[in-house]
Amino acid sequence: MAMQQPTPPTSMLRETLIRSMHDHWGLFLAEGIILCVLGLGAIIVPPIAGLASTIFLGWLFLAAGLVGLFFTFRAKSAPGFGWSLLSAVAALCAGALLLWNPFQGLATLTYVLVAYFIVDGGAVIFLGVAHRRELSGKWEWMLVNGVTDLILAGIIIAGLPGTLVWAFGLLVGIDLLFGGAALIAMATQARKSGP
Repeated sequence: MAMQQPTPPTSMLRETLIRSMHDHWGLFLAEGIILCVLGLGAIIVPPIAGLASTIFLGWLFLAAGLVGLFFTFRAKSAPGFGWSLLSAVAALCAGALLLWNPFQGLATLTYVLVAYFIVDGGAVIFLGVAHRRELSGKWEWMLVNGVTDLILAGIIIAGLPGTLVWAFGLLVGIDLLFGGAALIAMATQARKSGP
């Protein structure tokens, strides 16, 4: 009588990860839709200077960070948990800094945006690479989102002080739209590639 070979640990890990992504695809989809809606809202708001912009963007970042934290912890068994958590915490920190002292002006807002785009871009790139390793599908969209964040940071830095007039709503909106689109693409792929 032949003995059955045990399933290799890497095969079991891959199956577990694919099942986890498939089980949580709805959470990724919901987060992506919410980020797209927030992004459209940020683009529609005119790039006005002053206190109103600072307060609005502060709350926008806080909302994105809280949504990110909520969905990250709901799907904590999914690959890239740490990078997703870092992205959400970066959004929370950016929002808290903007609301802490809104009178400091446009320069502070611009530097906070640049820091957010750099940290979020790096985190999302690593998150995309983590999804590639686990074959969760559509990791390229995550990579595009991270690179877009880094390009947006470069545009703001290169255009100072002129970029202060239009950078706020437009760049945050673009970032949130790309992030939302990446999550939607990943969620639809995870839904199709069930166990």
